[in-house]
Amino acid sequence: MRTSLYWLSLMLLSLSPARGQSPRQITLDYRRQGDSLLPVWAYFGYDEPNYTYQPDGKKLLSELAALSTVPVYVRCHNLLTTGDGTPALKWGSTNAYTEDGQGHPVYDWHIVDSIFDTYVRRGMRPLAEIGFMPEALSTHPQPYRHHWKPGVPYDSVYTGWAYPPNDYKKWGELVYQWVLHSVRRYGEKEVGSWLWEVWNEPNIGYWKGSREDYFSLYDFAADAVKRALPSARIGGPATTGPGWDKAAGWLQDFLAHCTGGTNYATGKKGAPLDFISFHAKGSPRLVDGHVRMNMSPQLGDVARGFSIVSSSIFKELPIYITECDPEGCAACGMSTNPENAYRNGTMYSSYTAASFARIYDLAERYHVNLRGAMSWSFEFEGQRWFDGFRDLATNGVDKPVLNVFRMYGMMPGRRIPVDNPSVIPLDSMMKSNVQGGRTDIHALAVAGARQLTVMVWNYTDDDLPGDSVGMHVLVTHLPSGMARFRHFRIDGTHSNAYEVWRQMGSPSSIDGTARRRLEKAGALAALGDPQRVRVPEKGEASVSFSLPAHAVSLLRWDW
Repeated sequence: MRTSLYWLSLMLLSLSPARGQSPRQITLDYRRQGDSLLPVWAYFGYDEPNYTYQPDGKKLLSELAALSTVPVYVRCHNLLTTGDGTPALKWGSTNAYTEDGQGHPVYDWHIVDSIFDTYVRRGMRPLAEIGFMPEALSTHPQPYRHHWKPGVPYDSVYTGWAYPPNDYKKWGELVYQWVLHSVRRYGEKEVGSWLWEVWNEPNIGYWKGSREDYFSLYDFAADAVKRALPSARIGGPATTGPGWDKAAGWLQDFLAHCTGGTNYATGKKGAPLDFISFHAKGSPRLVDGHVRMNMSPQLGDVARGFSIVSSSIFKELPIYITECDPEGCAACGMSTNPENAYRNGTMYSSYTAASFARIYDLAERYHVNLRGAMSWSFEFEGQRWFDGFRDLATNGVDKPVLNVFRMYGMMPGRRIPVDNPSVIPLDSMMKSNVQGGRTDIHALAVAGARQLTVMVWNYTDDDLPGDSVGMHVLVTHLPSGMARFRHFRIDGTHSNAYEVWRQMGSPSSIDGTARRRLEKAGALAALGDPQRVRVPEKGEASVSFSLPAHAVSLLRWDW
């Protein structure tokens, strides 16, 4: 078969672009292979730890574990919070630490074990967040259990669990016993592969102590972790908003403390630090009745965090952005926060594809060791279908955004530069977003073992209907011979259970055949059948297709 006939058949599989538009051309040279594209996307987290071992939680974790050939890391809040293990929005508990009538510690690890067992059995690894403060250790224990729900002021979540310990030695001993128990249960090699992170966002309401109080908290925790397992990896400070926290300088001060500050636990100089973590968030809003995304603050946080680390003596350390999202509240649904209506459809998918690619670019610009960018999104057990939470699945049915991570999971290999004459420059995107009629039509490409994979997206900040765009992808210097080509797509009719649910009339109760239909619609879908194609001796191949607004395509050649 002549290659021209093959590519013509691909064109017929696609929708037609808007009239009068010239195709956008992207060119790749297969020989220009750079560094490996690290799977920084293979990190997920959530507030509610007790969802972990619920039916839909287990199902989703199995799917996340299957995304990647490397272990997926999982982080959750409330691993030391006092309570009976009953889940609720932005709440969870394990009752790991209580005290008897004489004030002696009582340790109970069975709920923590249920959480970590669920991960380990799936080949996943905990990014174990050391927090929050048990009621018996809190300097301000009452009120302790909050009862937040969407529409209630967010600050009401910060109760007794957010306060410093009344005894730092007891706090350190709690952490020591936790790590020691983990080693006995899972083994040194397994626990040595985990990450231990001290607290969450101590620069805002999650921490009711001073900055020095946090340094003390960190020092006692880090000393305990290393005493229990010297090979364990400890880090922090998990602060949020490096882009807006410039005046306070939390991240810089923490690094300075770890460099030469007096260690509150040992009295020595400095503190152990094996990795650095911070958070980055965007800020969507409602404009003229529709959602307008705002990637600039998120990328600004990332850039500022990278800049701080690259200017420190810790510039070689791994960096984990342990919350990296379009905005800040996963449990705030669109009924109370209409700006969150982007979460169900393909807007979330295209935003995720575009933002992760730019984060890769920023890591390259600042020459930092980025290892993870964690999506703070999981599932909310027992909630209404497609209720606008920032989650990956609803009632066991995958949302379109999960398929972007499936695409990333199909991209092992070395990064290939993308020649795209119409690309929005990184600095321009960080300053002006993708508004005013602009579209971010760009790609990320990798060369793997006998394969080439290209992700292409059509993203704009405004969640409005838009025109399809004609795409022409040209690849040069491919190995000649026969290859198999596949095209996967996320758009209004592919990999999109949300649109199928809407076509069904947005039912509130679904089972049987309807559920199976939704589950199938939530899987990553191919655009047409796999094709056999002959790459000529000169190694040049091209494919033309139409890319709808807010859509993401994955092109893959295997030979």
